[in-house]
Order: sequence, then structure tokens, then C-alpha cells
Amino acid sequence: MERTIISRRISLILDEIARLSNALYALDNTDIEKYPDNYEMLSTDAALRSELITCRLRHLLYGSTSIKKPEYLCSAGIVQGIAIQDKDGVLEITLPCLLPKRKQKRTTEFLIDPIYFTLSQYADSHTMRKYQQCVVCFSHVYSAEQPERRVRDYDNLELKQLLDVISTFIMEDDSGLLCDAYNTTEIGKYDCTRISVMDKERFPAWLSERENRLKSISDF
Repeated sequence: MERTIISRRISLILDEIARLSNALYALDNTDIEKYPDNYEMLSTDAALRSELITCRLRHLLYGSTSIKKPEYLCSAGIVQGIAIQDKDGVLEITLPCLLPKRKQKRTTEFLIDPIYFTLSQYADSHTMRKYQQCVVCFSHVYSAEQPERRVRDYDNLELKQLLDVISTFIMEDDSGLLCDAYNTTEIGKYDCTRISVMDKERFPAWLSERENRLKSISDF
């Protein structure tokens, strides 16, 4: 990549960083109790700008160094806190955030790319079963420190693109005839999303175990 192109891209990133700094300053000076709508708008703006900055830095890295995209994104998955485990007949994928709303014009590249390459790396060193029929459970975990109004309707969440990525590795087909989806809301120490994949016969026991172990929003 030519030096002039690199400099131009760095300049654009610096401009976005300045805008992010202004958004964070405004956010820090907004009373969340008095002006919750303003606070949400500023929070969304700051989050979107940080994702844009990250994605632009990634593309700068790919185009100007010898580091390959799969190599970097596997590291990004680790830093983000994406975790995968297969235990007692349940494959569980943990994401470090809540899923975005469908109406938000939010780039999915920030999260989807690391998920894909983290799953790919996991598949290289583990035997991953291809389910013919299964249940996919989305556990939306909200931080207990945050207000209750943050809880969203399941219909408004962006689930399809995430399911498409996961199905590539562990499903014969993500057709509704073969894959049942289940959503649950939970209260935890921090925001995250857990995706659990299992045989349909395993689901009733899994659900009972989760209800006994976790404190759900209905307990409030």
C-alpha cells in the first residue's frame, strides 16, 4: 500500500477518534436519570464510532503489513472474550456483548468476523459435530448494575447473521424444520450473549439446569 494512501486512512481514523472523544465527553456529562434518551443516543454514537475505528484499523493492518486476516481475527476473538466449550452434549459460545437491535445501522464486521475465525480455529483442533436436528438457545445476559429498561424484545434483536455463521460449522442446515431457536433473558455480573447448541432431546434437561442455576429477570 502506498504511503499516501496509508496517511489518508490514518487521517480518517484520527478524525473518528476525535469525534469519539467528544461523544464520550458529552456522555460523561449527561445525567442518565434525567435524560435517559440523550444518554442512550450518545452511548450508541460512541459505540458505533469505536467499532468503525476498529474496523478501519483492521483494514489498514491487512493492507499495509504481512499479518493475515485469519491470524489477526483469531487474536481479536481472544481479546474480545469470545469463548467456546463443548460439555455434557452442549456446545456453548460466549460473546462479550449483547446483540444489537435490528434497526441499528451497526457494523456486524466488528463481531461477526472474529466469531467466524474463532470457530474456524476451534474446529481445527476439536471434533465438531454436525447436527441434523438441534435446538439453539440464545441467553441474553444483562448486567445487574444497569437499569431494567435496557432489556429488549427478542424480535428486535439481530440473530440471523450470527446463526448463519454458527450453522456453517455445526449444522447440516439451519432450516426451521431442523433447527429450533429459544431465547431467554438473564441477570448476571456483566453483559454478554451465550449461544448453546444441543440435540432436541437434551433441551428439557438443559432448560431445567439453567432455571435452577441462574437468576432470571422475572425474579425482580
